[in-house]
Amino acid sequence: MARILSISLSKGGVGKTTTAVNLSAALSISGRRVLLIDTDTQAQAGKALGVRPEVGLADFILGNAKFEQALVEARPNLHLLSGGHRLAAVKQVIAEADMRQEETLAHALSPYAQYYDYVILDTSPGWDNLQINVMFFAQEILTPVNLEALSLDGLIEFTHRIKEVSRYHPVELRYVLPTALDRRVKQTEEILPQLDGYFGDAVCQPIRYNVRLSEAPAYGQHIFEYDPSSNGARDYMELTRRIVHDE
Repeated sequence: MARILSISLSKGGVGKTTTAVNLSAALSISGRRVLLIDTDTQAQAGKALGVRPEVGLADFILGNAKFEQALVEARPNLHLLSGGHRLAAVKQVIAEADMRQEETLAHALSPYAQYYDYVILDTSPGWDNLQINVMFFAQEILTPVNLEALSLDGLIEFTHRIKEVSRYHPVELRYVLPTALDRRVKQTEEILPQLDGYFGDAVCQPIRYNVRLSEAPAYGQHIFEYDPSSNGARDYMELTRRIVHDE
């Protein structure tokens, strides 16, 4: 039975794609079978792995390609359903569905999740019908959050939306991941204790600010390929250990 984990927050620029790609890579390196699904129209997850497929998630949902045709083996044990601009048409299909619009994604993907140990969903900022569909497919949510006051406010607002969805579908905020930690910044020391106070054991060991994490996608590599000795690689491996420990 796959664990279906969405990397989500309504706010942009918090490290969702970086987390989705590097967590997926670390899980696959550890021998887990991973499906990475990019639900963003910008298709950044595929670009970060150096693959730009002609078909992807939208083609499968719209019925223009079979699941196997839309799938790309990005790395050993790591398959990708890429995002892209055609996801706008998927949002239209969801809007026009006669019944259970919020389960369109889950209905299409659930039969294939059983072939994986982990399904990781990379999501876009905002809160539209595709994001709601992701919530109705996922079992667990991992939320990256910058250590800024506005990010904390956005996270608290996002938890209210998760609670609304959880009234109808069993999904929970399982992990809160502080990103771009820089202890030279005074605000960091103020917000970390606030996160702990609000979310307790859900708060993960932070991802330290590391320029190598931002450089790696330009070379189509995850951090364990680009610089396996970097702080970024160490921190994402530690996150992976925690998640695997919870299996």
